[in-house]
Formats: sequence, C-alpha cells, structure tokens
Amino acid sequence: MKRCSWVNLHNPLYVVYHDTRWGKRVHDDRELFAMLALESFQAGLSWECILKKEEAFRAAFDGFNPSLVARFDESKVEEMLQNKAIVRSRSKIMAVIKNASVFLDIVAQFGSFEAYLVSFAGELPIYELGQTRSQLSDEISKDLYRRGMRYVGSVIIYSYLQAIGIINSHEEECFLGGHHG
Repeated sequence: MKRCSWVNLHNPLYVVYHDTRWGKRVHDDRELFAMLALESFQAGLSWECILKKEEAFRAAFDGFNPSLVARFDESKVEEMLQNKAIVRSRSKIMAVIKNASVFLDIVAQFGSFEAYLVSFAGELPIYELGQTRSQLSDEISKDLYRRGMRYVGSVIIYSYLQAIGIINSHEEECFLGGHHG
C-alpha cells in the first residue's frame, strides 16, 4: 500500500497517524483544540517527536479540555515544566493556556471551532500539495493572533488545517490521495 512520501515507514505510530488521522475531518471541539495545541508545540520540532509524546501531553493538559486548560495557574505550569514526558517549554505551555481562553471565546461566538475555521475556507476540502502556507492559513493565523493566540503562525496553521482535514494534502500516489481522501 503506497503512502505519502513523508511517512517514516519504520515508525508504526507515524504510519497509523497517517493512515487513520492525518487529513481526516475533525468536528469535535476538544480534538480541534488538542490538535491546535500539539501543532503549537511542534514549532521547531518534528511531528514524530510530538506524536511520541501525545499521550503524555493529553494527560498533562487534562485531556485537552479547553475549559480546564484555560484555568491552569502558575503551579500547574511549574508542574508541567518538571514533566520529562512532554516538551518543557514555558512559552509554549503558557501559549496553550492563553489559546484555550481564546478558543472558548471563538466557540462562544461561532458555535464551534469548526464553524469558525469553515467561515474562512469556503468549499471543502481544499486539495493542495507541496505548500507550507496559503492565503487561507495567512488569514486564519492573522485573525487568531488578533484575538490573542500565540504559536499560531501561518505555517503552523497550514499544518493544522492539513492535519484536521480542511486541507487535503495526501499525495496522488497515496492510497488516501487525490480528491478521494
């Protein structure tokens, strides 16, 4: 079975992620928040590194429940900075906590985070290959920064939109590829 060329076939976790999650539409707000947080943590690192630590991140961030994460205090941040199972970056941890509050505001305004994203996107899914950013990711990134989010640059948002299936970037040769992903 052919997969996208970027998949490390020697990493079973990565293969399963590609085959079952990457590029599939996500509708659940908590999972949309989880993926946004994980993409933010990926900045400067590999997705394989983040994927390996995903369960530890989920535990440390209370299942990525944005209502709980938005209330994390300094003692929780300090506890997380001691957690060797996650990426211990104060700025990224603080960003995810702040982003949780903004995320909740967006959900209150639009009814769901998906509705917010789709309000920018139009016809879905968008099929694009070989890009790391687009006008869509630029617009969403700019709006999220304006609302107060951090670690949501256009490249991070583009990767996020690919992961949650708003942008389909499965390669033509991939069994999930082309317009039938």
